[in-house]
Amino acid sequence: MFKKLFGLDKKKEATPVQPQQEMVHAPLTGKLIAIEDVPDPTFSQKMMGDGFAIEPSEGKVVAPVSGEIMQVFPTKHAIGIKTPGGAEVLLHIGLETVNMKGEGFTAHVKEGDKVKLGDALVDFDLDLVKEKAASTITPVVITNMDDLDSVVKEPATETVAGETPLLTIKSKG
Repeated sequence: MFKKLFGLDKKKEATPVQPQQEMVHAPLTGKLIAIEDVPDPTFSQKMMGDGFAIEPSEGKVVAPVSGEIMQVFPTKHAIGIKTPGGAEVLLHIGLETVNMKGEGFTAHVKEGDKVKLGDALVDFDLDLVKEKAASTITPVVITNMDDLDSVVKEPATETVAGETPLLTIKSKG
């Protein structure tokens, strides 16, 4: 009743969404690899989306963007982050690491956590992944390409975790 009395029952006009530009940085220190060169067809053929991959030189993964943790796989080998602009970023540590059942992985985040660029996400035993998985190559994929206006790859060869800019993403307006 008070809402009607004071005119608070009127629906607010939807504010038009402004296109937003965001930068995806390297989540790992190592060597940049084109997504097309990842030795796994799911990633190299962009079945899940476009992005890049890194052959890590150390076992520390940091947030490549600020956003919300949407998923931490039970085996801790993969994490999904949603940016404020709506991009969905999947980090998949190594190839065929799901078979390790979490061995050698320590997650520092859980679903629903808010992270900032550079925050620690996962530590992993690089030597153990080299021994037990198909590869240490870590794809980083934008899984909702259709929801975005553009994704532009930045030039780089070597990466520094949390510092090297690798993708410029523009959301739709």
